[in-house]
Formats: sequence, structure tokens, C-alpha cells
Amino acid sequence: MKDEATLVKGSFGYDREFLSKHYKHLVVLENGESSILISPELQGRVMTSTANGDEGKSFGWINHDLIASGEINEQFNPTGGEERFWLGPEGGQFALYFEKDTKFELDDWFVPKELDTEAFNLVRSSENSAFFERDMKLVNYTGTTFELRVQRNITLLDREDAGEILGVNIPETVKMVGFASENNLINIGPEDWDKKTGLMSIWILSMFNASDQTTIIVPFKKGDEDMLGKKVTDDYFGKIPKERLQVKDSVLFFKADGKERGKIGISPQRALPVLGSFDAENKVLTIAWFSLREGTTDYVNSLWEIQEFPFSGDAVNAYNDGGALGPFYELESSSPAMDLKSNESSSHIHQTFHFMGDLGELDNLAKGILGVSIRELSGE
Repeated sequence: MKDEATLVKGSFGYDREFLSKHYKHLVVLENGESSILISPELQGRVMTSTANGDEGKSFGWINHDLIASGEINEQFNPTGGEERFWLGPEGGQFALYFEKDTKFELDDWFVPKELDTEAFNLVRSSENSAFFERDMKLVNYTGTTFELRVQRNITLLDREDAGEILGVNIPETVKMVGFASENNLINIGPEDWDKKTGLMSIWILSMFNASDQTTIIVPFKKGDEDMLGKKVTDDYFGKIPKERLQVKDSVLFFKADGKERGKIGISPQRALPVLGSFDAENKVLTIAWFSLREGTTDYVNSLWEIQEFPFSGDAVNAYNDGGALGPFYELESSSPAMDLKSNESSSHIHQTFHFMGDLGELDNLAKGILGVSIRELSGE
């Protein structure tokens, strides 16, 4: 470990030193130059990662100012972190973030403390994995009480694992870090969960550092809108301008500069089990690969309104922050709505990879994994 004074802000070593001052029992998983940093205090959240040791780029967005202040906000604490566990839906008659009979407005929006400020229990860990668990009792907007157990198993992946998962050969000259989170939800209450009283989903959100040269890349199923529905929902926070969002036949490009708030969503009818981003300045290709059940279309709807179709939500989302906090952007995946009987469980796997190398190598990986070339995004 280098002396803190010599560590550059933005490096993994800097963030490791910083976080170790503010959180207890940080878990570091390492394999050579590849490392990830996990906080049990923040729900087993992967805070950041590196492909190049302590001096390497820190990939997760971290809200240093908020963490250093020590303040706790009653509504939400955007501490950041490269991969966090949440539950959906956010809004609607089955919302977990609004109390019964409140308005769907920001003043009434509260992130459950179990997903924001309360710790998960570290059950066990090894040099390449850590297993967390937490029991919760949550109440949705209609007043339904859910008793649940969350289990979260995080594994550091090596080059061979990554190649097998993504179906590509990863050259030795490409630096990489990858990790998987297997997230399990168990109904530990006496009542079965059903659509009449609302269902939940596992929602995984990854926060990364935005820049003027970063672009989110989301491939989706090509096909007629009469058959598959619209390609993208792009008006969560107002319509996204065309210069920030390009939608093609089977892929979209979304500017990830952290300067204008916008969110996009892909329906389960259109979704593929992958999305990514490319930082042309630092030559970093980021990939999110997750479990997606073919033919399953019931996903919770998080729109902030009483909904006509509460199970017509998205399987994939991406978000660009408006600059108030960041700059950061998010890549997100969700499980289907979970209609679990008492003592039943269901899981959702989300895997994150960062690749650093020359443009030709990264372009080959992007074509193999996302089905698109990133050369046009590089300006070269």
C-alpha cells in the first residue's frame, strides 16, 4: 500500500484509504492487479474496483463530500458505489418508496433505511467471494407487509470466467476486472405474495464516473413495434433530446456526461441480457451482463403515479445524472416481479466487467459482446 499522500484522487488506492476511514470492516477481494472493495455497512455494496492495482483508475462513483460530512439524510443518502442492491417498485400503488396515501412527489419519496443506511451481515468471506444476508420487513403503498430475507453473494471473476460468461476471448494485453453478484430473495413470512397486493423485484444499480467522452450502449431486440412494442422509454424525467440519445434499429447510444438528468428503459419484450458503456478518453469498456428470463414479461412498474398496468415495467434501465450530485451515470438491471409463496425464493444475477486496452482490442470485445463497433465513439 502506498502512502496516502502519494495516492491520486480518482485512483483505487485513494478510495480504499478514504473509505477505510469512514466505514468499518471493508472487504477487499483481490486477484493480482484486479480488486473490488465491498462495504457491509452499505448493504454489501461494491463501492469500487480496479483493473490496475492501487494506482489504477477507481471505476465506481463515490460521493466523497457526503461521506466525509458524516451527515445522514432521512430521505436518501447518495453515497455512491459501483453496484448496489435495491428493491422495486419505486412508485405506483405497490411502491416501496412512498407511504400509504402520500403524494407521488419528491417530498414524500423515502428510500427504505434497510436499502440505504443499514448494514447487511457478512456471513462468510474468502479471497474471492463474500456472502451477505439481511432480514427485512417492508410495507408498500397499499399497506401490504413483506417479510423477506435478502442474500447477496459477491464473487471476483478472473479472465477465464469473464471469457466464458461473455462468450469472447479476452487478450492477455487487455487489463480487466470483473465481479458477479448473485442476489436472492426469500419470502420468510406466512403469506404468499401475489399481484393483488403487490410484488417486488430485485433492482441492481451501478454508479460510474461520467465524462464528456462516455457513451452508454444498449443493444435490444430488433423488430416491428406492432409486435415488440416501442424500442425505448425515454421520457421518465422529460423527453431526452436527440443530440443526447441516438436510437437505431437494434442499439441505442446515450450520452453519459452527468450534466443533464435523463433515464431510459427497455421493456422485457425488447431487452437483451447486456448493456455497457465506453469511455473514449480513458479507453475503458464497461459491460453489465445479467440474468434475463426469456418469455417472462411481468416486471414491476416504477412510474410515480397510480398505474393502469403495474406489471409493465422495464427489465433494463440507464440513467444520466443532472450534475447536482455527480457527475455520474448508472447501468441498471431488474428481476421479474417475484410472486413467491411462503418460504419460496428467487434470484437475480448481475455481473460487471471493465476492460482497458488499445482501441482495436476493445472494439473487438465490443463487437463480440454488444454487437456494435465503438470506433465511431472514439473520435479516431
